[in-house]
Amino acid sequence: MEGSPLRRLNPFRRDRRRWGRRHNPDGTMTLVDHLYELRYRLGLATLAIVAGGILGFWWFSHSPFGLPTLSTFVTGPYCSLPAEMRFSPEDGQCQLMQTKPFEVFMIRLKVGLSLGAVLLSPVWLYQVWAFITPGLYTKERKFAGTFVALASVLFTVGAALAYFVVPEGLAFMVGFGGDAFFTALTGGEYINFVLLMLIIFGVSFELPLILVMLNRAGLVSFDQLRSWWRGIVFVLFIFAALATPGQDPISMIVLAAALSVLFGIAMLLCRSHDRSKARKLEQQGLQGLDPDEASDIDHRPSSLDVTPSAASSSTEHEDAT
Repeated sequence: MEGSPLRRLNPFRRDRRRWGRRHNPDGTMTLVDHLYELRYRLGLATLAIVAGGILGFWWFSHSPFGLPTLSTFVTGPYCSLPAEMRFSPEDGQCQLMQTKPFEVFMIRLKVGLSLGAVLLSPVWLYQVWAFITPGLYTKERKFAGTFVALASVLFTVGAALAYFVVPEGLAFMVGFGGDAFFTALTGGEYINFVLLMLIIFGVSFELPLILVMLNRAGLVSFDQLRSWWRGIVFVLFIFAALATPGQDPISMIVLAAALSVLFGIAMLLCRSHDRSKARKLEQQGLQGLDPDEASDIDHRPSSLDVTPSAASSSTEHEDAT
């Protein structure tokens, strides 16, 4: 274990033990140590994405364990269009066009790295969280596993929803031409469109997690979210209209509706947390107190009560002197 490549990446591996929580409870580091730690975390995250990219590059044209190839998965939305709406060779096979030399190689590399970032998202998300952890309290560090798991699941769900929305959006947009046009997309333009849709939907689905984290940190309360909900929903619809690359109404409405539902779920979680917090404060007798208000302190002088034993000992001491 001492000579493993991952441990060698750590620039201060010999002193690593003293940065652990057991020997360093408050997680204090110098600026140089923080930079070393950042380089170490970024190195592990990059290795994870590259490893996933290699797997995706190979999967693009191979079928592991009987699964469809990654190229079939990526071109699925385009190939789901009616045959008369898309370009098809003489054999009727659904294909994209390559208009530049080595364009397919760059497409495979881009798709492979994107797949690696999604499949191994728990790894690099954990590295990001591990770099932030030293500045957090113990009770805040307990949410590391939950944060990584929920962030990965929400991103995957958002990307999956985008994958099923892309065919409907394409069919709507190419339908304006009628029988006078057919859609012949180049590989680069189509892949960029699909990947951008997946990323936008996946990142947008992190909204409830961000709101819940802000609520637990005490920055946003349920009462504030309830008073702002109309404006927030309006902003979500504007964001969906601007963020979707296809500019088709189907993907806009689906993204806005999904974000609105997730916002409602986040509000329910925030309400549950605020009620639980209020019950604890009430049990401690702190309910209704403003944390920014100074406590009431009795500044009046008090008399010194001298007990008989203390007075007799004082008298004996004076007689002895």
